[in-house]
Formats: sequence, C-alpha cells, structure tokens
Amino acid sequence: MYSVSVSPPGFLRLTGHPLRWQLLSELARSDRPVRELTALIEQRQSLTSYHLRQLRAGGLVSMRRSSADKRDTYYSLDLPACRDLLVEAGAALHPGLRLMPVPPTAAHRPRVRLLFLCTGNSSRSQMAQALAEQLGGGRVEAVSAGSHPKPLVPRAVRAMRERGIDISGRRSKHLSEFEGQHFDHVVSLCDRVREVCPEFPGSPQVAHWSIADPATDDDYRAFVRTAEELDTRIQFLLSAIEHTTTTPKKV
Repeated sequence: MYSVSVSPPGFLRLTGHPLRWQLLSELARSDRPVRELTALIEQRQSLTSYHLRQLRAGGLVSMRRSSADKRDTYYSLDLPACRDLLVEAGAALHPGLRLMPVPPTAAHRPRVRLLFLCTGNSSRSQMAQALAEQLGGGRVEAVSAGSHPKPLVPRAVRAMRERGIDISGRRSKHLSEFEGQHFDHVVSLCDRVREVCPEFPGSPQVAHWSIADPATDDDYRAFVRTAEELDTRIQFLLSAIEHTTTTPKKV
C-alpha cells in the first residue's frame, strides 16, 4: 500500500490562497510589473507585493529589473517548476493521479500565426521564430521583427546552430512590415518594444516575456541560456495553443 501525507503538499498550500492563485493565473498569460498586477487583482500594492514574495520564496515566481524603466520590475511565472510541483502534489494523494502529458492530436486545423518582437530583431526574436518553427512543425507560421532592426548577432547564429537550426541567412525586419496583418499570438520579448508595440487586427492574444538581451553580456553562454528559456516558454505556448484548438467550445 502507498502512504498518504497527513498535511497537503506545500505547493497546494501556497497556491490555494485566492489572491496568489489569481496572481499565478495572470502571470501564466504574460510577465508583468507589480503595478499592473495590483490593478488586475484590484488590491493594494503592499498586499500584492506580499503575496509575490510568498510565491518567490516558494520558487514559483522570479523577478527581473526592466530594461526599459529601471524603476519597474517584471515578474515571471516558472512554468516548469509549477508543472513539476503539481505532478508531485497529485502523486502525493494517489499514485494514479500523477499527471501525464497529453499527446497532440492528429486533427487537421488551420496553421497558427505567431509574431515575436524585440528591439533589434537581431537575436531574441529571431531565435524565438526559429524555435517556434522547429517545435511547431507544420502547426505554426512564425515571424519576427524589431522596433529598431540591427544585423543578426553572430553568437545568436552560433547558439541556434548548436541546436541544429541555421538562421544565418535571415534578415532583420522592422515591425512596420507586419502592420495590418492578422496574427493569433503576438509575443514581445523586450521591455522596450512592449511599450511601442502596435495594435494588430483581429484581437490576437498578446503576451510579454521579459527576457534579458544576451547581446549585452560578454559571455556566450548568455545566448545558450536565452535559447533554453525560449525553448521552454515556446513549448508551453504551443501546448496552450493545442489545448485551445482541441477543446470543444461550450454552448
């Protein structure tokens, strides 16, 4: 026989608070500064900050100073940590409740259009585009652009080549090239470009991933870490898209 703990796992105790669950739900959609989270959950900033500290202490949320406004701090949800802790919580109650990933269906659906934006379109957004194309297979059409395009950074090309993807022949593009086009998802990867991101027709899902510019780091490993973070985030994004397109609508 398996044994069951008398008290619930710490993950459930931490996330079971209504305000903390609301914060996690907002951060699952997009990285946000505390002032936006305060407005979204309609609470005092001091209370919002208190619960964010609890989530950070529990390893579910991280923070990073904004590259656009140093007075701002962006909070991000650690989705892999949430997944692993949720799996452990289910198994703690009963081994049969250990969550297993749902394989993608083979149903034919329209391709999903993704747009990734950063300032220079020279590393982060180019890497995200290439990873989305690889991970999404024929399910997605990904493009990228920048508010102030610059030539491709060689270290970004190298990092992607080590993952089996060649982006050496790609050019940087200004976001104006895509104005008026329809996208299903628009993801900004740079705090600066988030503030100048234009509106796109069709009300696409808009998200912000506050990812530091690896080009500002002299260490090549910054590009490797950026590629790893983008890979993880894009896998979760594609899983969300898969769930949305396969879940029947309620009538």
